[in-house]
Amino acid sequence: MSTVILAEKPSQALAYVEAFQSNSKKDGYYEVSDPVLPAATVVTFGFGHLVELAAPAQYDSRYEKWELADLPIFPNPYQFNVAKDKQKQFKIVQRLIKAADTIIVATDSDREGENIAWSIMVKAGLNLKAKSIKRLWINSLEPQAILKGFRQLKDGWAYYPFYQEAQTRQISDWLVGMNASRLYGLLLRQNGVNGKYSIGRVQTPTLYMVYERDLAIQNFKPVPYFELQAQIMTPNGVFEARLDPYQRFKEPAELTAFQQAKQVVTGKQDAVIKDVQQQAKQSASPRLFSLSSLQSTINKRYHASASKTLAAVQKLYEAKLLTYPRTDCNYITQGEFEYLVTKLPEFKSLVLNCPELPQLTPQSRHVNDKRVQEHHAIIMTEQVPTAAKLKQLSVLEQQVYDLVLRTTLAMFAAPYEYDETTIISSVGQADFKATGKVPTQQGWQALFTTRIGTDDSKAKTLPAVTIGQPVQAEITTPQKKTTPPAPFTEGTLITAMKTAGKTLDDEQAQTTLKAVEGIGTEATRANILEGLKQRGYLVIKKNQVHVSEVGVTLCQAVALEPLLTSPEMTAQWEMALKEIGQQQREPASFIAQIQKFVQKLLAEVPTQFNTDVTLKQQLQQHQQVQEQAKKAATLGRCPACRTGEIIAHDKFYGCTNYRAKTPCKFTLPKKVASKTLGVTAIKDLITVGETKNLKGFKSKKGNPFAARIKLTDGKLSFDFDK
Repeated sequence: MSTVILAEKPSQALAYVEAFQSNSKKDGYYEVSDPVLPAATVVTFGFGHLVELAAPAQYDSRYEKWELADLPIFPNPYQFNVAKDKQKQFKIVQRLIKAADTIIVATDSDREGENIAWSIMVKAGLNLKAKSIKRLWINSLEPQAILKGFRQLKDGWAYYPFYQEAQTRQISDWLVGMNASRLYGLLLRQNGVNGKYSIGRVQTPTLYMVYERDLAIQNFKPVPYFELQAQIMTPNGVFEARLDPYQRFKEPAELTAFQQAKQVVTGKQDAVIKDVQQQAKQSASPRLFSLSSLQSTINKRYHASASKTLAAVQKLYEAKLLTYPRTDCNYITQGEFEYLVTKLPEFKSLVLNCPELPQLTPQSRHVNDKRVQEHHAIIMTEQVPTAAKLKQLSVLEQQVYDLVLRTTLAMFAAPYEYDETTIISSVGQADFKATGKVPTQQGWQALFTTRIGTDDSKAKTLPAVTIGQPVQAEITTPQKKTTPPAPFTEGTLITAMKTAGKTLDDEQAQTTLKAVEGIGTEATRANILEGLKQRGYLVIKKNQVHVSEVGVTLCQAVALEPLLTSPEMTAQWEMALKEIGQQQREPASFIAQIQKFVQKLLAEVPTQFNTDVTLKQQLQQHQQVQEQAKKAATLGRCPACRTGEIIAHDKFYGCTNYRAKTPCKFTLPKKVASKTLGVTAIKDLITVGETKNLKGFKSKKGNPFAARIKLTDGKLSFDFDK
């Protein structure tokens, strides 16, 4: 009897191997031995996705070129391939799992981990029913957590629906991406707008959210209004108050009428303290972190991108310092709470001037076994790092660990307590309210005062007054203007994705939304944003997220298709996908639904491009912008075909006629002999046939030299004579 443990990647495999008593490294796997394991056990691994969906051209070579006549592309069956650079490892894994009696799926404990493992097993051609399939499901890569997980292996088939869900998501994204990208790309090209345009089931509604926010800011017209404010002067101090109930006045006449009706004049006048209320209040510590809430908070505090934050949390997970990162849960179980209690003294030592942590009984706000389904919130593992080890981490990793540490410790601290005073002052027949807050016990806030800051600076202390006390009031009527909505940051955009466009800025507010499914998953949202940035659709300026010019073109093109732009619809798709994982829906029905959606696009979108006047005008404007940019970017007439222009590409300079019926293949390199050729040098080559004497070249032996470059019959050569 032989057993294979299938890890997702080498680093994960190594974490397992190091937890066992003995191991021997082989080519692409380890032989291991430990009391928790059967005899003859090996650990092997993938490189993430060893098996991936085939590209369209792998089904039919005609798909190499984009043609409207070839759409839709609906493969049957779908093909999965192994990339050339991963084939060696795949063959090793295939040989091992084919020979095994038992396979332990030990990829990441999530849907994508199931997809990776089962895709490998299916591609390997196993008779799965003839194998015993187990599942390792853990929240930490600490040795004790790993060994406990291997003692408590689960039935692998119980997680098979997660694989079906993840693969259905993968196929549906492929269908929308391959068909819609070609459809819109070709129609845009027909309308004179060049470039490659990518459509995605999740990325497009995400992009469109930013586009709509940018539009709202761009089209925002400030509306002036007036307020009534009072400065209340007492023997014990002066404080500001505003009209209660609060009211804005659009016109001066409206304000004047109100003042006359309420016998309130602008300037100084007598007033009286109508009411004084004092109430002791407290606020609970912040919720524990899910991945999205951690990404949002880190972005707000330190302006780190979602993808960089995920990478930092992943590193801390692999370093055995934090628990599993890709979780959407804000709760832990009784088990995690108990080990945190035992480790409190050690964790406290990592925080300078750490306050007392007296709350040693679990609170339902943080500890709820029923609310933890697949993974609990992100917290520290039982492995407490030394100060020296923390210093070895990157700056962002230190910031992430520190924030998770303080947020987790906060649930053991006393509540933040304060006295809230409300004073109502009567001026004429109008009331003005002021609220002050005085902290009485810092509690958990003390954990954040130095590192993150609190709202204490915004609190104000009101002077002592009594009901019926006569005072003086100075009334002012400042004119203000309404303000536009705030631009997205990556943090608020992650939150908007999680709440399906309900752009709440904090996790606390999100908990009020019942049964809301966001767009994307905890594991994919950062990659979606990164993909939009890499494609040039989103740009980041001073931590603000905006849509680029090319992104605007795409958004205007898809604006007439709400199924492509609606976060709510995408969230409904996510809910349907989760139903597959819960065995409440069949994958085939969801794929059929996506195919109908693609067919709807193919039927409607060409007509929209031909008939929608607004879209045509927008595309004409973009065409003009592209032509102007193209003229500005051209370096001169192509010396080969004499009709095209030379422009810069990523790695070379080439002719604009490279896509003509008779393509011009003339190119010039951007780098020659280790020297990058600038625009001036290229202009000289294509106009006069040679450059000026240039320094900075290096020979094959690394020796520097200077020379002119000549262009003769399309070929470059060095000229040392002059």
